[in-house]
Amino acid sequence: MEVVAQNLHEIIASLRPLTVDWKDETARRVIERLKSFPIKMSYALDDIRELLDPDFEEGMLICRLFLGLSKDQFVSALRGILTDTGIGVKAYRSNQSSFIEALLSVGLLDAMAEEANRPLHWSDTLVERLHSGRGSAIAGQRRGRVVEDFAEAIVTKVFGSQYQMRCTFSGPRGQTAKCDFAIPSRAAPRILIESKGYGATGSKMTDILGDIRTIIASKRSDTAFLFFTDGVTWKQRKSDLRKIVEFQNNGDIARIYTFSMTVQFEADLRQLKRECGL
Repeated sequence: MEVVAQNLHEIIASLRPLTVDWKDETARRVIERLKSFPIKMSYALDDIRELLDPDFEEGMLICRLFLGLSKDQFVSALRGILTDTGIGVKAYRSNQSSFIEALLSVGLLDAMAEEANRPLHWSDTLVERLHSGRGSAIAGQRRGRVVEDFAEAIVTKVFGSQYQMRCTFSGPRGQTAKCDFAIPSRAAPRILIESKGYGATGSKMTDILGDIRTIIASKRSDTAFLFFTDGVTWKQRKSDLRKIVEFQNNGDIARIYTFSMTVQFEADLRQLKRECGL
């Protein structure tokens, strides 16, 4: 594989947004349930049962949306009340009255009536809460998975089944590290690939520096290490990306790739396959 020295400017110029749908199947089902939920001036215990009985987890999510609470806030509030029974489906089924009483005590019925009778379509606010809370987390997961799935498709095209994915590989002196792809195996990798996509800044973007350092410290010096990434939010974390480029310039990372460098990624994998005799 040709040795090159990349620079921060060319990596930044190649980045593109990672656009994904924040809705998963659970979100779609919840939205449909919200849109078909009966609009009343007031609600009663039976309305809560109708939320929880068909699907407890979805029903609890809807209750949380009505209350406008984060998952942590909602769990903390219920655990503070249901100290002896827990807050899962088993606790609900074993003593519905006590469970529903706990939901009443955090103001669920009033919140249902207030939200259902807002101007416009009352579910709009809850859908937005779903989007900004659970949906935001799902979108973040999917951005990373888009990059990983894309890299896997190229790896499979070149190596067939000669790789292990999301594994812990072994180094020459007993060190171990996690990686997204170990080729041909985690026991004796000749090629390592880490793939990460980002759509929002935060601690997760800094975590990758630690992951990269661990891989570099654990691998054989002659094991090729490739890094596949994308997402325009790297532009807000240039200092972190600059450190990764420094790893590449020092020879610790063979090459950094983005979606716009797919042809080069596949060509380099094929070259490495020949060089490694795989």
